[in-house]
Amino acid sequence: MKKPTVGIVGTGIYLPSGRMTAKEISELTQGVWSEQAVIEKLGIREKTIPGPDDGTQEMGVKAALDCLKNTGVDPKEIDVVLNVGEEWKEYPLTTSALYVIGEIGADNAWGIDVQNRCCTTVSALKMAKDMLIADDEINMVMVVGGYRNGDFVDFTDKNMSMMYNLGAGGGAILLKKNYNKNLLLGSHVIGDGTLARTAGVEIGGTCNPITKDNVEEAKKSLRLLDPIKMKNRLNEVSMPNWYKCIDEALRKSEMTRKDIDFMAILHIKRSGHESLINDFNLKDNQTIYLEDYGHIGQIDQILSLHLGLQTGQVKEGTVVCMLAAGIGYVWAANIIKWGEAHV
Repeated sequence: MKKPTVGIVGTGIYLPSGRMTAKEISELTQGVWSEQAVIEKLGIREKTIPGPDDGTQEMGVKAALDCLKNTGVDPKEIDVVLNVGEEWKEYPLTTSALYVIGEIGADNAWGIDVQNRCCTTVSALKMAKDMLIADDEINMVMVVGGYRNGDFVDFTDKNMSMMYNLGAGGGAILLKKNYNKNLLLGSHVIGDGTLARTAGVEIGGTCNPITKDNVEEAKKSLRLLDPIKMKNRLNEVSMPNWYKCIDEALRKSEMTRKDIDFMAILHIKRSGHESLINDFNLKDNQTIYLEDYGHIGQIDQILSLHLGLQTGQVKEGTVVCMLAAGIGYVWAANIIKWGEAHV
């Protein structure tokens, strides 16, 4: 019996109206980073910042509604909602997937929250595909979430320059069994547990609870908990792991590097982005550098695909590679063949 295929029906995006410019970031670093360096080295001209109503769950809902509008899908057709929104949300210990289900009217769906930091979307797309193939009763899955971890960034912490780009927004992507378009092909994920506690929010958990004395510090305590270990280890393994994820995803898709037409990559510093694109012999118009958005965590890949469709960089026949990495540490890639499937 032929294995089912899984296709992407469409995407949705929500971006808050607030923006923080490179000049404002420079000022928040108290001059340690100049405006020009923020633009040229960190690769941020401006980034999205949330308004008072832009909660993590709410931004996910808005992206889900945009996805439904763009695709014309009845929310009652959705069988499962995999929520990739961050743990920093309106109310701790509430389930974001269920909030989305209730707000969009996906009355026939069940849902669950999944977390893999900035790799969550690529990981959840693999999970969604596996579920659609394995379960005869699941025909449509929505992967959706919001992100605003930038709230925790202390711009005076020099170790945190790699996270000055953190923005805010929501994204959604619909997958359907045997859709016969926009096939999600191979995926590959690599985890490195030796880095599990090298970065995170230091104050607010059971190990270091919030008290009346540290409450203000807690609000800006997203930190590199072991910066030397993390940076040394990443220098050794990060790019090789990324490239292995891409090559393995290609192998599982029966493709090679030369087949990639568009790289949907998370926002990283400018030199890293340019190096990666060059290593894969891609041109600037075969990717979108998110310098006007910042790094919206695991929403970046959805945003990049969404923008690529709008600009025509992703069209019939385009082979898309989604690329992600997240603290923890984890790396992931997948391959999508846009357009009508010939299977």
